[in-house]
Amino acid sequence: MYEFDHLVIAAESLDAGVAWAEERLGVSLEVGGQHLRYGTHNALLGLADGLYLEVIAIDPAGGKPAHARWFGLDQFSGAPRLITWVCRVEGLTTRPLPAGFGAVVGLTRGALSWDMAESDDGTLPFDQCHPGLIDWGTTPHPATRLAESGLRLERLTLAHPAAADLADALRPLNDKRVDIISASAPKLSARLVTSDGREIIL
Repeated sequence: MYEFDHLVIAAESLDAGVAWAEERLGVSLEVGGQHLRYGTHNALLGLADGLYLEVIAIDPAGGKPAHARWFGLDQFSGAPRLITWVCRVEGLTTRPLPAGFGAVVGLTRGALSWDMAESDDGTLPFDQCHPGLIDWGTTPHPATRLAESGLRLERLTLAHPAAADLADALRPLNDKRVDIISASAPKLSARLVTSDGREIIL
């Protein structure tokens, strides 16, 4: 089974991504850290129900890796935006991976360690509408370390020309917050709600 883990916003620089997210969400993000394997760094925001939001960008001090960066960041350009999402999967190293994934790699950041399914070109299947796959193992989930923001994810909409195939690929996920629709072009959008009922669309 898949469990919704977090949302991923990409930006050309982390400062730009954090400023964009904070302006829209009305709350401050927390410092994350560096990912040495991919030459990236991030900032985080806790959401309700054990989820979180990640803003990620290429780290100018990180150097260029010998392999593709995750989440298609090597090809990313333009304004900050929601580019994908991540689900956690227990026993990721012992189960067959979906089409589009290559191998599972072990990663660390500070006190955190986890396994991540990696694709050869860094982008996720179905134009990144398919989630990244993560296994936190015995590491406490990052959301438990983040302050409460008062924001709750109400809906993640995945629009894709091959909606039926995407829905079939996501059969291991049972989450009513995820909506898959047919569209002429792929797009992800998330609807969040504040503690006072205000809706925010990413």
